[in-house]
Amino acid sequence: MSIHEVFMPALSSTMTEGKIVSWVKSPGDKVEKGETVVVVESDKADMDVETFYEGFLAHIIVEAGETAPVGSAIAFIAETEAEIEQAKSLANSSGVAATPTSSPEPIAATTSVATPALASQNGSNHKEGRLVVSPRARKLAKELKVDLTTLQGSGPHGRIVAEDVEALSNKGKQPATAPVAPPAPVPTSTPVTPPAPRTPAPAPVVAAVPGQIVPLTTFQNAVVRNMVATISVPVFRVGYTITTDGLDKLYKQIKSKGVTMTALLAKAVAVTLQKHPLLNASYSDQGIVYHSDINISVAVAMDDGGLITPVLQNADAVDIYSLSRTWKSLVERARAKQLQPQEYNSGTFTLSNLGMFGVDKFDAILPPGQGSILAIGASRPQVVATPDGLFGVRQQMQVNITSDHRIIYGAHAAAFLQDLAKLIETNPQSLTM
Repeated sequence: MSIHEVFMPALSSTMTEGKIVSWVKSPGDKVEKGETVVVVESDKADMDVETFYEGFLAHIIVEAGETAPVGSAIAFIAETEAEIEQAKSLANSSGVAATPTSSPEPIAATTSVATPALASQNGSNHKEGRLVVSPRARKLAKELKVDLTTLQGSGPHGRIVAEDVEALSNKGKQPATAPVAPPAPVPTSTPVTPPAPRTPAPAPVVAAVPGQIVPLTTFQNAVVRNMVATISVPVFRVGYTITTDGLDKLYKQIKSKGVTMTALLAKAVAVTLQKHPLLNASYSDQGIVYHSDINISVAVAMDDGGLITPVLQNADAVDIYSLSRTWKSLVERARAKQLQPQEYNSGTFTLSNLGMFGVDKFDAILPPGQGSILAIGASRPQVVATPDGLFGVRQQMQVNITSDHRIIYGAHAAAFLQDLAKLIETNPQSLTM
């Protein structure tokens, strides 16, 4: 008997449990080598989980919408159709802790925004006639009552993406022959099991009944774990006031070219970190880890109340226009929960900007695995004394750095802030070179 367990994968270093968004295959369906079988919500993104075995999805242990710890069994795959009933009996007799009769089922994961690379390499995922649909497109199609079989996908290998669904819905071309109820399973069709709702939208949270307990989302639970992990780190904070007249003028000049203020600030910080590698370092039990790249994480609030930090990699070396385009793409995919792990867990220094909310000053919590985070407040007109003894009005913002005191000391942080202010105040044009 060749029956394999499918286990909940660890899709990130901080993931302890995952939520089943939807099963792409239904019990009894044929499973091709390298084919997506389930979509799992990790603590940061929705991921397509693929199999390396051919066979049949015999039994689902964890249904859509349910969660399971990393490493626990979520389904059984039988190599032959005749073994499907045996797999069901095995699941019923021994529960989720059933011991597989052969090696555990290997799996691979890719974010839903990308074409599954492994599946393409194995040459089995993009069979002629098979409908390839992103999880977001499936969810949107269900909400808008769009028949996916009528669509021609614009993504890689004909993959149907959310934009395809929206385009058809907006044009009002939904065919009259679209089925009212889901048809019987077809081997080359989209999954029969409807996608489970993803994390709650803001509206239900706002409309919650007083006294009601609303469970934390996967994102929020991840934030809780990370914040608790920082309690043991001894930190200190240093504040600084930076005049932004020159930066604001530059921003107005190049804003029409797609440049964002976030990208400008990230670039300024990254360039300054070149002179202060200790601020870009992190602590380990073996000593100080000096990172070879300067990757700037920027905190982004999610619609469901979670928090994610997309990473602008090599921000010191990338030109400001490319950096801005990258940032726009990262934010869009972060809010659609389609980032790949390296796009949110490779940061070496973090920015947290609440200036757009009118916040003057705040303290940011140091993320695990980094040495510093910079909190940025709003830029406001302030009356200041000029060098010639007069008064003038200048645009100024307050920044506040939080650093790991095990490796970074007050003088190090102060010197970094001093050089950052000098760059922004006297030579902001250099950020475009």
